[in-house]
Amino acid sequence: MTDHRPLTGILLLALSIPAAAAVDFNKEIKPILEFNCVRCHNPKGTDYEKGDTDVDLSTKEAAFEVKSTIVPGNSSKSKLFTTTVLADDAKKLMPPKNKVTGELARLTPAESDLLKKWIDEGAQWPENAGTLVGRKKEVAQGDKKEKETKLVAAIHERILKTGVPSSEKDMKPYNKVLPGSDVDFDMVPIPGGKFKMGSPDAEAGHQADEGPVHEVEIAPFWMGKFEVTWNIYDLFMYPNEEKKLREPMALPAEFNALTDGVTRPTQPYVEMSFGMGKDGFPAISMTQHGANKFCQWLSAKTGEFYRLPTEAEWEYACRAGTDTAYFWGNDPAQLSQYAWWGNNSDFKYQKVGKKKPNPWGLHDMIGNVLEWCIDQYNPTFYASSANASPWNKATTPYPHVARGGSWDDDDTSKLRCAARRKSDASWKIQDPQLPKSIWYHTDAQFLGFRVIRPLKTPTKAEMEAYWNSEVEKDDPKLEKPE
Repeated sequence: MTDHRPLTGILLLALSIPAAAAVDFNKEIKPILEFNCVRCHNPKGTDYEKGDTDVDLSTKEAAFEVKSTIVPGNSSKSKLFTTTVLADDAKKLMPPKNKVTGELARLTPAESDLLKKWIDEGAQWPENAGTLVGRKKEVAQGDKKEKETKLVAAIHERILKTGVPSSEKDMKPYNKVLPGSDVDFDMVPIPGGKFKMGSPDAEAGHQADEGPVHEVEIAPFWMGKFEVTWNIYDLFMYPNEEKKLREPMALPAEFNALTDGVTRPTQPYVEMSFGMGKDGFPAISMTQHGANKFCQWLSAKTGEFYRLPTEAEWEYACRAGTDTAYFWGNDPAQLSQYAWWGNNSDFKYQKVGKKKPNPWGLHDMIGNVLEWCIDQYNPTFYASSANASPWNKATTPYPHVARGGSWDDDDTSKLRCAARRKSDASWKIQDPQLPKSIWYHTDAQFLGFRVIRPLKTPTKAEMEAYWNSEVEKDDPKLEKPE
């Protein structure tokens, strides 16, 4: 039926219909700004981002001060919106790429649509919004766990396809060039067997936590001939540099996806060799978590399973069939032939492999740098440990076990095969970050690690447990200044 009412009446009727509900700033826009923008664009910064005083989005007054930042009613001329929808490789894309990992941090399509709609509706910023505070995006713990489990499963599948020798007699020393680089590393076969772990009360330098002496059975494995050096660890620490290096080598995309999926260290806030040297020198000052994730990354890179040694595996390999205080006997007078320590190190670590090896061909097992084990430290663990490949799984941030003594030790008793060292929160006491880094023990410049590769490939669940202690964060009580 034809409506014969005057046109003005129709317009009045239309005007009487409520407009579509506007975007709610506090509920919908404020979270987008706080999680993606304000963490950088604020005058003071936060404890994890430097402030940007050129574009300040922390208050309504500051946000509208530069007219091109937000143009109410016109999202196409508002840099707050237009910079978020640029191409992935655009230099002005906001939020910018992660400086360490190179990963994109762009808004979701839903977030972009909300931001656009809010600006086009007039960019209403209510007075009760207060001062916006930058917040970190946190992935839900369940989502992180699911993602890690899927990644481990994919790495496990690749490892199974690579294969291992069928028996111990087929194990040989090998040199491996890291795919996508010209960096290599050497592995030495360690035969399975039994040994007496710990030290007797009568041994010079014996400590209570080295007893009781007990028999342990160890399955065969390969162990790094040398401590892990900066040559390979830097590729793990600096993903962008590693990606540039591998580009011309055309690695399969699926392999790159595996290694890129492994969580990598944040940018260190100091030069990590502390001027002691990089090429051929041992990597130092990483946390046990850092060493564990390196092992996962190395496994993804090579298709071979690597991890930290257990404390029992480390001592077994260090002793190399001997039962004396040192693998050459009980007399510390020969120490300088086999180790860099306080009396000959010139107050710094030295290049790996310059001293005599132990009977199984492993260099620097004693001295140069302390070496991480995968175990939690427990002074009485020997009294209750199993006799077959024991592992005291970490359940707290401290203390964990390190072995072998270092360039910084002038007490010969600390360089015995049975000597144990426990990690401590003081190893990162000068870390200015709050919370403190999960990647670096910058006050432990005497600490490094080497890797092992068991003959028997573990299950997916076992791999995930080896690479993820889930206790990498310091106890918050340890981080509060006195």
